[in-house]
Amino acid sequence: MHMSLEGLLTCNAEPSLQHRTVLADAAVAHLVHDPDGLYVDGTVGHGGHAELIARRLSPQGRLVAVDRDEQALTLAATRLNGFGKQVTFCRDNFKNLPLILNRLGITAIHGLLLDLGVSTLQLLDPERGFSFATEGPLDMRMDQTQKVTAAQLVNSLPEEELANLIFTYGEERHSRRIARRICEVRQLRRIASTAELADIVERALGPRRPGQIHPATRTFQALRIAVNNELEGLGDLVQKMVDLLLPGGRLVVISFHSLEDRIVKQNFQLLAGHCICRRPPDLCGCPRRERVRLITRKPEVPTAEEIRLNPRARSAKMRVAERI
Repeated sequence: MHMSLEGLLTCNAEPSLQHRTVLADAAVAHLVHDPDGLYVDGTVGHGGHAELIARRLSPQGRLVAVDRDEQALTLAATRLNGFGKQVTFCRDNFKNLPLILNRLGITAIHGLLLDLGVSTLQLLDPERGFSFATEGPLDMRMDQTQKVTAAQLVNSLPEEELANLIFTYGEERHSRRIARRICEVRQLRRIASTAELADIVERALGPRRPGQIHPATRTFQALRIAVNNELEGLGDLVQKMVDLLLPGGRLVVISFHSLEDRIVKQNFQLLAGHCICRRPPDLCGCPRRERVRLITRKPEVPTAEEIRLNPRARSAKMRVAERI
């Protein structure tokens, strides 16, 4: 859904002073190579990357800012108010970017940025239910208009399905033990809050040792990914967006867990004409067609200083590809 700046600014939202944009300067330095160009921030969030992009643009440059979270989009619009009509805001899922750009009459772009992380605003808002650090409803929806919540998955999925979800998306090796305990509890009562689920997982696994992450971390990650379909269609989008990049245009993707990074890495490798199936040449089905140049052979990661200032940045990995 395309939204005007004036319409967004009528929504009530308080800016979060605790959010720090991850790899901000590095990502934008890779992305913006033509100040007169047209760029897309597919996950605009609080507008940290978008503001830096806009500042690098000439008066002829243009930015399309997309996010499916209305509250985040409102904050970004407030932050970018001074750039006027140079910035177009769209409330939608970034996986619909080909359709979004088509609706805007855009057939080619100079660069696309995707920051796949959850914003601090979402994590710190108890009502959004993303974190076990605060008591709140077991929600986890990035788009509040969608129907499926984490509570629905936790209270309705069969035990085996729930265990597989936690194992696949959370990479949690004790997923069966967790799922069994969840199912035992939900026979007695509906599991409705973040604190309640965190306590169930902790009781299933036992308290954490010093230096270990909270026992519920991987379970919460798995549910968030499932609720928001975070992995579905990501590889296809990367492939499709390369077709919209002008020669020399860049695709910059920042991921925060291994499942996302693996999808991005494999699709970048395919687009660079490399084999990812590791089969003998006569059995290889990889396209072997070089469409991009890999700017980052290995992912760029935050500096020690950035991690000190923002511990949530520690898992970030950034990959960059350039259209040939």
